[in-house]
Amino acid sequence: MALVILILKVIGILVGLFVLELAFVAFIPGFSVPEQRLERSNQQLKSVDAKLPSSRKDVSFKVKGTSLSAWLFVPENVSAPVPCIIMGHGLGGTKDMGLESYAVRYQEAGFAVLAFDYRYFGESGGQPRQLIWIPYQLEDYAAAIEYARGLKEIDPARIALWGTSFSGGHVIVTAAKNHNVACVVAQCPWLDGFAAARIGYKIQGLRKGLRMIMHGQRDMVRSWFGLSPHKIPIVGKPGSVAMLAFSEAYEALEKLAPESFINEACARIMIRMDKYRPIKKAQHVRCPLLLQICDHDEPVPMSVIEEAACKMGGGSEVKHYPIGHFDIYTGNYFEKAVSDQLDFFTRHL
Repeated sequence: MALVILILKVIGILVGLFVLELAFVAFIPGFSVPEQRLERSNQQLKSVDAKLPSSRKDVSFKVKGTSLSAWLFVPENVSAPVPCIIMGHGLGGTKDMGLESYAVRYQEAGFAVLAFDYRYFGESGGQPRQLIWIPYQLEDYAAAIEYARGLKEIDPARIALWGTSFSGGHVIVTAAKNHNVACVVAQCPWLDGFAAARIGYKIQGLRKGLRMIMHGQRDMVRSWFGLSPHKIPIVGKPGSVAMLAFSEAYEALEKLAPESFINEACARIMIRMDKYRPIKKAQHVRCPLLLQICDHDEPVPMSVIEEAACKMGGGSEVKHYPIGHFDIYTGNYFEKAVSDQLDFFTRHL
């Protein structure tokens, strides 16, 4: 009996200390994070907007009363409903960060495309701004599917999902739940937050990892009390406080992000990302799946994607590219990746 009482006392002390720690990180002043400005140069990527006005429509749909902004691309002179590819961007991304480059190519090949901004981002509604919350983004994908299926231009039986990086995990989770999806492309997909966190601790060290957890705790606890969110940069230079604090990410967004891009997000996602493991859903995907692996991907371990392919068995195709995580969005490897995607969509839609 005495041992039980002692154990309960120890548990009580630990719980009390944890509550004090949460109160400390949530309310102590001076916990702000320096802004990380993207130093765009004259080499910033050109948009394909010159091609878009006649072929792209601004549309919207709602999720739980919040309006989501989207672009709808439909091939010209269609006489019958066409297949549709639904696209959402990666961590903190918006539809104007290169998705149109893919969408125009799909449209030219005869496919419709619906590219959308998640709630709280870009031109979509929702408060607080810049909130990355996994269950909400999965709801947004599901709502986009239902919206596309209701359009007269779209064949509801031929809906495909396209995701990249963080949304590469979303499309696998969504397809595992929705067996009416015709096929899925997951480009350099985030499939195992636990594996990514383990690599992050090795690269950045335990001290930096604990600091990031504290930033997440601060934002989460403040949200419980209805206080203003605590935000940190999405990308930053090495050694800085940011979700992705390495040169490859920072330099890529200098090229990919439009002037309107906001380089920050609510920090609470930092205590949820490591628990997001789409790889556990891969075996439940029933439709054809194309996994595109960047062999030198720092944030997304190649071995994890190959494991997902094994779990899928004969239902998956794997393509390798000898590049880093962000190299697939531009240049020759963008062309190669899009060509592989078009071949896949043509065979399965």
